[in-house]
Amino acid sequence: MIDLSGITVVAIEQAVAAPYASGRLADAGARVIKVERPEGDFARGYDRLAKGDSAYFVWLNRGKESIVLDLKCDDDLDCLKTIISQSDVLIQNLAPGVMARLGLPLEQLLDDHPSLIVCSISGYGEVGPYRDQKAYDLLIQAESGICAVNGIGDQPARVGVSVCDIAAGMSAHSAILQALFARERDPRRRGRLISVSLFHAMAEWMNVPMMQHRYGGVTPGRPGLQHPTIAPYGAFVCADEKALLVSIQNEAEWARLCKVCGEAELPSRPGYRDNSERVANRTDVDGFVGNHFAKFDRETLIEQLDGAKIAYGRLSDLHDLVAHPQNNWISVRSGQQQIELLSPAAIVRGDVPRYGPVPKIGEHSKKIRAEFG
Repeated sequence: MIDLSGITVVAIEQAVAAPYASGRLADAGARVIKVERPEGDFARGYDRLAKGDSAYFVWLNRGKESIVLDLKCDDDLDCLKTIISQSDVLIQNLAPGVMARLGLPLEQLLDDHPSLIVCSISGYGEVGPYRDQKAYDLLIQAESGICAVNGIGDQPARVGVSVCDIAAGMSAHSAILQALFARERDPRRRGRLISVSLFHAMAEWMNVPMMQHRYGGVTPGRPGLQHPTIAPYGAFVCADEKALLVSIQNEAEWARLCKVCGEAELPSRPGYRDNSERVANRTDVDGFVGNHFAKFDRETLIEQLDGAKIAYGRLSDLHDLVAHPQNNWISVRSGQQQIELLSPAAIVRGDVPRYGPVPKIGEHSKKIRAEFG
C-alpha cells in the first residue's frame, strides 16, 4: 500500500511504542528514517529468537531506513536538523526535556517548520509530578491499574504482551494520521504538537472498571478466565480436558444455552432470571454449565453450541495459534532470513501489501548523510 507515498517521517525512537507508530506509517508507504544511537535501538538486543534477530525489532521496524547519529556531536545534530526540516512528521520518544536540551525545543521546531507534525511519546506525559519517572511497559501496567483486573484471585498478573506500549503506539499512529488528514484538507493549517504517553493510553482503556468502581460502587476483581460483570461468560473444562469458553450476552442466548444443557425452564427460576441475578449467583450458574460441559468432548460441545447459535472460543496455546486456520501471514526479510509474521489486522480489499526489509543498524547512514549533508 502506498497511500502515504511522498510523506517523510523522521523517528528518533527505540523500544516499542514509537517504532509501532512509525512502522505502521512505513507499511502505508511513508519513508521512515529511523535515527539510532551509536549502540543501536536497544530493542535489537531484547532476544535472538526470530532466526537470530530480536522478535520485537523484526515486528516493528520493517520497511524503515536506519541512520546512526550521535546527537552529542555537532555535525550529527546538524544532519538531524536538516532531515527534520525536510520531513512531514517527527516522532520521538526521548525522555521529556531531552529534545530541548539538544537545542531542538518542540515549540521552536513547529515555529521554524509550520507544517511539521511532531509526536512525542513518553511514559507519563510532558507535565505532571511523574513526568521524569522512568517508564516501561510492565511498570505502567502496574501503575495504570490493569494488573488490578488481570490475574486470578489475590494474584495480580502482567498481560502477556506489551499492551501499554502497543496502546500508546496505536494512539500515536491514529493522531498522526488525523493531523496529516487535517493538513491535507487545508494546507494553510499549521502542523501540531502531539503528546502521547503509555500511562494515559492504558488509563483510557481502563475507563469501564474505573466507572464501575467510582460510580457503581463495584470494584472489579481479577476474574481469570471469567467476565467480571457477565455470567455465564468464561472457560469450562470438557470431558477430553480441553477448555472451551462460552459467552452469553443476552437473555435469548441464555435460554438457548439452558435448553442445550437440558433445563429449558431454568431462566424462570430465582438466581437465573437475568444477568444481575446470575452474576450474584455465579457459583451455581457456572456449576450448572460446567456439569454439562464435563459430559462431552470439546468438538461435540462445539456442535451443540453452533446449533444453538451460542458464542464460544477454544482456549488456544501458542502452538494452536501458529496452526490457527483463520491466520493471515506476511513475510519480511531480515538480513538473509525470511520471517513469517501474523499480518496487520486491517485488510484492504483488492490491495496486495508489500513490506520492506528490516534494516541493519546504520544500513542507510551513508546514503542519508549524502542526501541531507
